[in-house]
Amino acid sequence: MPSSSVEVAVRLQMSLGECPLWSVDEQTLYWVDIRCGRVFAWSLESDEPPATWDLDEPVGCIALARNGLVAATASALRKVSRDGTVSSESLALNPEWSSKGNRFNDGRCDALGRLWVGTIDRDEVSPSAALYCLTNGQLQLRKDNLVISNGLAFSPDQRWLYHTDSLTRRVVRHAFDLNSGTLGEAEPWIDLAEQDLPGVPDGAAIDCEGHYWCALYDGGQVVRFSPAGQLVERYDVPCPHPTMLAFGGSEQRTLYITTATQHLDEAGKRRWPLAGSLFQLETAVPGLPEPRFAE
Repeated sequence: MPSSSVEVAVRLQMSLGECPLWSVDEQTLYWVDIRCGRVFAWSLESDEPPATWDLDEPVGCIALARNGLVAATASALRKVSRDGTVSSESLALNPEWSSKGNRFNDGRCDALGRLWVGTIDRDEVSPSAALYCLTNGQLQLRKDNLVISNGLAFSPDQRWLYHTDSLTRRVVRHAFDLNSGTLGEAEPWIDLAEQDLPGVPDGAAIDCEGHYWCALYDGGQVVRFSPAGQLVERYDVPCPHPTMLAFGGSEQRTLYITTATQHLDEAGKRRWPLAGSLFQLETAVPGLPEPRFAE
């Protein structure tokens, strides 16, 4: 039976753990520590601790690619080989890095392998960030006037794109045309205040029933919403800052949860000694394979 509690998978002290990503082919979980520019690779088929690759700048998110990953570093989208070597040539530059100091943040691929990636305002207060889509080698603007682009996910039938500007405490949905990659207008979908939930919506994952799982940053919980946007499950995490989720394991019934120590002072770190670790939760409903970047 699935466990009903969140447990430690790998004890760590990440500053800003993010973007867990399960490779079905490799049976490997990848994730990042954004601020120190570190990528983790953990093979569940071995007894070894996670391997780490240190990139030369912060890395907001990653996507699966042929023979490695695509990393959204602060300044650009770059390929990373399986030995951690970063390509000297970028797939696209971050249009906000040099002008505003906004780094890349949350992102993932759609079912056709287009990479969607958002940015975050450098001070996390002004609507200077945006959401982009890398299509045919061109980074195209899809939404602007954002503070923290987050919570990106697609419904299993690819009819909806889910997204949040975290500080609004709301998740919206956009009608999504997979063939063209175009979005409809934002529709209200989930409001944390209306559902009496703490924190802000951070990274997300979709299960095979189309339910939206979301980490509540500064809320110490992961929650599951129905396709209609109603809260159906909630689980406490033993630290206040869960950041993002991914389904993995042999049956994709293990929900992996990254967390952060940032925003905790020394007293907070003593109170929450497991903060910054990778956690896991066994679920009754499996997730879906993560699409691969189209090269």
